[in-house]
Amino acid sequence: METILDITQIQAILPHRYPFLLVDRIIEFEEGKRIVGIKNVTLNEPFFQGHFPGAPVMPGVLIIEAMAQTAGVLMLGNIPDRDTKLVFFTGIEGAKFRKPVVPGDQLELQLTVLRYRSSYIKLRGEAYVDGALVAEALISSALVDRSTVERSGEVNHAAFKPVENR
Repeated sequence: METILDITQIQAILPHRYPFLLVDRIIEFEEGKRIVGIKNVTLNEPFFQGHFPGAPVMPGVLIIEAMAQTAGVLMLGNIPDRDTKLVFFTGIEGAKFRKPVVPGDQLELQLTVLRYRSSYIKLRGEAYVDGALVAEALISSALVDRSTVERSGEVNHAAFKPVENR
């Protein structure tokens, strides 16, 4: 697997940091069409302390978040003013979890664009371990100006349009 973007390059694109950065590298990147990311799952992940002691399983919601972060790399990757933008996860449909993901697994996060506009994206996400489908979902995200997030941490909800109108 050739690395297209390594962790340092991903950190230059995404604002996420440990313990919440859930994509380690990008191995495919077809602008506006498709992206494939890798998440190495290790016992050192903080969520394994409580999910579940003695039988560690990666929470499904974090697999979906890893998909969303990979989609964020696709959305932010080639825009010149990305430091002024944030990608907000806006929707999830049809999520299915087919097999548990455990320490030692390597998630391959494949995302294919279904709809892409300048400030909105909808993708089909699939997560694989050793070629076996472990999770899937349709996800959507919106690109917003950082200035819509006030210093207090509150989001200006007027910056979002209902997904149905996109």
